[in-house]
Amino acid sequence: MSSSALSSPNPLRLYLTACSGIVPAKQRQSALPRLTHAGFALENQHSLDRVYQRFAGTDAERLSDLHKLLDQPQWPQLIMAARGGYGAMRLLPKLDLARLGARLKESRSLLIGYSDFCAIQLALLAQTGAGSFAGPMLGDFGSASPSGYAINEFIAGISTPQRSLRIAGAQPQARGEGIFWGGNLSVISSLAGTPYLPDIKGGLLFLEDVGEQPYRVERMLQQLYLAGVLSKQKAIFLGDFSMQRHVDVYDPHYNFDAVVAELRRISGVPVFTGLPFGHIANKTTMPLGFPARFQGDGDGVTLQFLDYPTVDVSGVQIPALMAEHAV
Repeated sequence: MSSSALSSPNPLRLYLTACSGIVPAKQRQSALPRLTHAGFALENQHSLDRVYQRFAGTDAERLSDLHKLLDQPQWPQLIMAARGGYGAMRLLPKLDLARLGARLKESRSLLIGYSDFCAIQLALLAQTGAGSFAGPMLGDFGSASPSGYAINEFIAGISTPQRSLRIAGAQPQARGEGIFWGGNLSVISSLAGTPYLPDIKGGLLFLEDVGEQPYRVERMLQQLYLAGVLSKQKAIFLGDFSMQRHVDVYDPHYNFDAVVAELRRISGVPVFTGLPFGHIANKTTMPLGFPARFQGDGDGVTLQFLDYPTVDVSGVQIPALMAEHAV
């Protein structure tokens, strides 16, 4: 732990885990001092330096990040993924999900990440019912100028009970309640047919992705439809898909709107768009695997998250997290 973190009246223990791709040096060099000076006591930093092929270490090394937690009598308040990419799926058969899920629920620690890391989050939810948080990873704190919106959403998301999120714009008129779950569409579709995809009935499914053309997004949605996942949901929430960078070769009018229209047709449930989440700077932070309710009124939709663990952030210096250059 650094002296800066120790000087904080209520330092938050933040355990870092690198279960997927290599962590770029620039992200480490900016994010680590920024988090330290903000009052976080960082743990397991050596995991960020590992390199094996395209991964942040061998499978055994990446497995050890989470398994080492099982030997700790008191868990850190926060456990954060370093980055996405690919690799988490390879760990699922050897992860001690039963013990990890039990300790996660007992400790009420917050497991945070998105992208490729959601494979582990969804596996824990499927196998043990343990919830986590869809939110920023280490890399999000490593940009030259971090998003003020994302920082404020992160702090509010991990510390505010029964928090609400309003998404403006034309939306379906519908309301309901269920387990809020989901993540990266590519990862979720790859887990279909395995014991690591949660079987949520009456759920609120959220999806995001990046780097995929419209037809590939629709193909993955069709896979979830054919697997019976979509029709079980009470509503579907779409985050960012970065579709503005992808134009269909055969028909430029076959775009994200066309994909959404097809999703609405095949799912038969309300589909909401504009969720501020995904591979974007201005992302929110949301409980994953916990109850939530929604109300769409035509001019927008309100999400209210319920009954999830929170942490005390009184010792966090928020301006340090927003500093344009790491100190």
